[in-house]
Amino acid sequence: MSIALTARAGGLDRLHAATDLRGRFRLPAGVVYLDGNSLGALPAGVAEVVADVVHRQWGNRLIASWNEAGWWDAPTRVGDRIGRLVGAAPGQVVCTDSTSVNLYKAVVAAARMRPGRRVVLTDPDSFPTDLYVTDAAARDAGLVVEQVSPAAAAARIADIGDDLVLASYSSVDYRTGELWDLAAVTGAAHAVGGLVCWDLCHSAGVLDVGLDAHDADLAVGCGYKYLNGGPGAPAFLYVAARHQDDFDQPLAGWNGHATPFAMAPAYVPAPGITRGRVGTPPLLGMLALEAALAVYDGLEVTAVRERSLSLTGFFLQCLGELLPELAVATPRDAERRGSQVSVRHPDAYAVVQALIARGVVGDFREPDIVRLGFAPLYLSHGDVLRAAQHLQGVIGDRDFEREEFRTRATVT
Repeated sequence: MSIALTARAGGLDRLHAATDLRGRFRLPAGVVYLDGNSLGALPAGVAEVVADVVHRQWGNRLIASWNEAGWWDAPTRVGDRIGRLVGAAPGQVVCTDSTSVNLYKAVVAAARMRPGRRVVLTDPDSFPTDLYVTDAAARDAGLVVEQVSPAAAAARIADIGDDLVLASYSSVDYRTGELWDLAAVTGAAHAVGGLVCWDLCHSAGVLDVGLDAHDADLAVGCGYKYLNGGPGAPAFLYVAARHQDDFDQPLAGWNGHATPFAMAPAYVPAPGITRGRVGTPPLLGMLALEAALAVYDGLEVTAVRERSLSLTGFFLQCLGELLPELAVATPRDAERRGSQVSVRHPDAYAVVQALIARGVVGDFREPDIVRLGFAPLYLSHGDVLRAAQHLQGVIGDRDFEREEFRTRATVT
């Protein structure tokens, strides 16, 4: 059986050789890294760019680099590079702040664009920050939050009708990896005059999101997962061009001012997507992210998606042959799957730690999820098979019962 899977892995790697870009990354030898959906790997060249920013741009040129090195324009310049990966034409994405802050802006701005409406719809299974921020923003804007699964969102939106302000959903479920129907939910909201905001944290860089093609209104996402921008990399905000004149975001900061260096006492929003900025951006992280995005040069997201589906599909095949008794939480249907595979196990945390000890790095999510993210640019089908074989070994040998794998660390 393993001989057949090995042959299959080799054949798939040859078939997808054009998108094998592991050479563009710096990864430890012998490690199968399946946690790119939590923190992307380090792309080659990023460390050198950051060193140049620190030693030359900051160290030697000092404040002159705001002009000479293009620091001031970095948020929109990097935003456009991200925009290409999420299907947004230039001038609609700004790299700024965190996902949480950008989501707050989006919810309050949506309320201001749809006065007189009351309801914000969101997913009870969203990543917790989305729930916390949506609730906080709704309170500040005088709105009511209703939690409904994305699978039932279109029907519920029709019932809410012209009281809908915003449907705020993640494109991919962060626990299970299920891919939701962006076009259907967006269309349902528009049918009743509402808006939609999409969280693309687990989509940007691996899915052909198509924000413009699907007539999306708003979107947010982070820079440190599949975009490989590094820990704490700045996030991004998408505002469709048709909404930008009406995008009245609540965090009026000087970087989003029409004339920031006039130092005027009254706030006047900048034209276009620049009004999404707030304060001085974290340049070290932003320029590291810009350098990291170079790994996508010459690539179409559709090709990345094809490789992703091949990797996750092959992993599911491996599980079916090696661990048929294991409960899989991720949809097997390719059209309903993001770029991860999650499995359930009552000792999931210990399973993950035992895998890490074997050189297969994934992560754990409550209550029982072993979450394995497939960043397609630096993973091979051979890596996928090794990961499945190690998972078989961890469960078959009951490594998860060992005490050293059961003690919880702060970050899981």
